[in-house]
Amino acid sequence: MNVVTCIADLRDRARKRLPRSIFEYADRGSYDEVTLGRNRSDLDALQFRQRVAIDLSQLSVATTVLGEPWTMPVAIAPTGMAGLFHRNGEICGARAAERFGVPFSLSTMSICSIEDVAGAVRKPFWFQLYMMKDRGFSEELMGRARTAGCSALILTLDLVVQGLRRRDPKNGLSVPPRLTLRNAWDIAIRPAWALGVLSGKRLGFGNLESRLKEIGGLKTMAQWTASQFDASITWKDIEWLRARWPGKLIVKGILDAEDARLAAAHGVDALVVSNHGGRQLDGAPSTIAVLPEVVDAVAGRCEVLFDGGVQCGQDVLKALARGARACLIGKSFLYALAANGEAGVLQALEIIRQELQVSMALAGCTDVRNVSTSVLRS
Repeated sequence: MNVVTCIADLRDRARKRLPRSIFEYADRGSYDEVTLGRNRSDLDALQFRQRVAIDLSQLSVATTVLGEPWTMPVAIAPTGMAGLFHRNGEICGARAAERFGVPFSLSTMSICSIEDVAGAVRKPFWFQLYMMKDRGFSEELMGRARTAGCSALILTLDLVVQGLRRRDPKNGLSVPPRLTLRNAWDIAIRPAWALGVLSGKRLGFGNLESRLKEIGGLKTMAQWTASQFDASITWKDIEWLRARWPGKLIVKGILDAEDARLAAAHGVDALVVSNHGGRQLDGAPSTIAVLPEVVDAVAGRCEVLFDGGVQCGQDVLKALARGARACLIGKSFLYALAANGEAGVLQALEIIRQELQVSMALAGCTDVRNVSTSVLRS
């Protein structure tokens, strides 16, 4: 078996172990995947300044975000359907994050429920919410998150309508996975994945079971989005949410300086510069390109987090240099989860930490809290 030395190795294992429909749900983007490509190419284009003859005997990647100590400035992003990438995938991710000392974010569209995850860990995790047309159901989800002890609520704003992800319908993506003539062989040659997922706690969306019974179930993610997500949401709804959520409030999907100013003005504790991993508005800029203007726009009124293509410690260092407080990993998390469950996620986090440490050292930076634009070539 090949030795894993980077996130790309975990991605390769995930590709081999997963049916195409599941793998490409995480791996690919929307429309022509222009924004997906920009996320990667724009990060690659940034260059470090190599520095020498600096005392590196004391080097730290520990930080504090939203008042919480993190062992490094990386958290696990909310990712839908993680439980289809590995048996009880959300529980695996939460346990790995707890062991490593970073936050785990649970998606509304998770396979394991809020209660499933809460029963498996001791440290509070974050919960991600989509605003529903039925505000009563949104309040119910928030209430469950409060009962579970979730320390932060992430409101995702960039998926009120779903971008056209052309590969999903071609691959026959469904929840729970269905055996069809088109995908029978793809599943049959992956018995370990199939048996693992089938033996998990759930096969459908654990947080939505009661709601799905009311509306008679769903066939696709796009169907649920169109019928349940509220496309009329405005900043007044963030005020409504802020009044009802007592913990930290984070908004995700900010890609414009004006929206960043509005978010800060509405009392959020943090925002996430995100284009949904290149899976929503194709033709939008990369997240690393807009990060500095977002940081300038909020002017310290809230913390700025970053996602979009983070696959190594050097990506983290580049985002910090451009003003982010910390990064979230989504695709990288799912690759690691599919590759080897909880152990794979721990391995991915450790790879990123080691890469971050080495990159900081060679750039002459000894404390991750003090990273600035000075580590980059202008």
